[in-house]
Amino acid sequence: MQILSAPSSRYLPFEISKPQSKQPGISSPEKWLQISVTNPSSSLFPALRSSSSSSHKPSCCFTTRAASTEVGASETSAESRSSAESDVLKALSQIIDPDFGTDIVTCGFVKDLEIDEAQGKVSFRLELTTPACPIKDLFEKQANEVVAGLPWVKNVSVTMSAQPAKPMYGAMLPPGLQTISNIIAVSSCKGGVGKSTVAVNLAYTLAGMGARVGIFDADVYGPSLPTMVSPENRLLEMNPEKKSIIPTEYLGVKLVSFGFAGQGRAIMRGPMVSGVIDQLLTTTEWGELDYLIIDMPPGTGDIQLTLCQVVPLTAAVIVTTPQKLAFIDVAKGVRMFSKLKVVQQFGIPHLFDLPIRPTLSASGDSGVPEVVADPLGEVAKTFQELGVCLVQQCAKIRQQVSTAVTYDKSINAIKVKVPDSDEEFLLHPATVRRNDRSAQSVDEWTGEQKLQYNDVPEDVEPEDIRPMGNYAVQITWPDGFSQIAPYDQLQTMERLVGVVPVSVSS
Repeated sequence: MQILSAPSSRYLPFEISKPQSKQPGISSPEKWLQISVTNPSSSLFPALRSSSSSSHKPSCCFTTRAASTEVGASETSAESRSSAESDVLKALSQIIDPDFGTDIVTCGFVKDLEIDEAQGKVSFRLELTTPACPIKDLFEKQANEVVAGLPWVKNVSVTMSAQPAKPMYGAMLPPGLQTISNIIAVSSCKGGVGKSTVAVNLAYTLAGMGARVGIFDADVYGPSLPTMVSPENRLLEMNPEKKSIIPTEYLGVKLVSFGFAGQGRAIMRGPMVSGVIDQLLTTTEWGELDYLIIDMPPGTGDIQLTLCQVVPLTAAVIVTTPQKLAFIDVAKGVRMFSKLKVVQQFGIPHLFDLPIRPTLSASGDSGVPEVVADPLGEVAKTFQELGVCLVQQCAKIRQQVSTAVTYDKSINAIKVKVPDSDEEFLLHPATVRRNDRSAQSVDEWTGEQKLQYNDVPEDVEPEDIRPMGNYAVQITWPDGFSQIAPYDQLQTMERLVGVVPVSVSS
């Protein structure tokens, strides 16, 4: 993660960054540390986004539905409808998503397209990746304008919606996490630098943007959430039938903290705490969430490692003050996330300076987040910028991960484009299968190769490819074997050259 020069004022800096190639060393502590947004890691979980064939497509799969065709309609009428649909889609393709750099038709945002050319009516739905999309109003305005500009159109109806909340690895996660789209860790590794303040205000900023949000206070020894928010029900409830935890709520944001368990602060050893955190996080009935904000406890020990291994983190937000003492511990945290492949040292900077104001501290003690108490203030504006950046980076990450490794049946080749890399290359499926390094293929004690070359047929094809964060994909083969193929390993395999995909024209 890059280090940026620090201004001389008293600010609480935090930053979001998209990962880039590793850079050795760490600059001097007088610089600002960044908040880094990146994909989850190998040890993070079982995976990030799972779906069968859809996992190989962009984050929004494009489908449109034209107007119904009556039985016995003339061929001319059908051609006319087809031409009208083409006109509408061509007009909408002028609208470019600034995050993906692609038009909204190709992104797959256009849904339920219906046309009544005789009356000049057009209706459709724009399904965005998140309800917190910062430019959804602009999309709606532009869509109305470009379609209304067609000569035969008299009436345009645009409905805005968002994709259902879903993680990048669905069924491979604990039940409580299977309907959460993005999990964001807010960390500092140093106590007292404002991490919980950032976590809570970021959560309520995202909620104000239209997202469904939850906060998980992972600090069992000193939970902050009960002080910073004021839910009417201050105790977590249990669902006796499901043996699950029902979160409490405040202003529409779901909340879970050990402080709401009726036991205050914990006095227990590390392994016990890790078990408590695991239970609180994974057995909670979070429901459908667009963003779950995890307020990480200080340090880089068992608790932090447990969290990183249990959940598929989409992004890490790292908070620090410019003091050397705070910076040293924060740098340790960045290294921890880097080793777990949550971040790569040190990403592209998105630096936000938050003034340390008395009102900000007071709001943390009053139980009303600053962005709620003063939604038009300077602090709220800074968090709004942070929220917009976070939403954009998460969308980019999910899109990159979902299309990193795909199978092209026309040339019997696996296409690989590692996230944050411009390089794209092809691999023969048999080569990938033969390079499996799991215990089923290689003896763990002797290193002897158990899977022989002739055991894999040359014409083998993968049945399914699913992403596993920013480090690997899971490939399912016809014999039922699921292979975990890290990107690093794929990049070292023998590549196919001189192979051109076959284009099929209609």
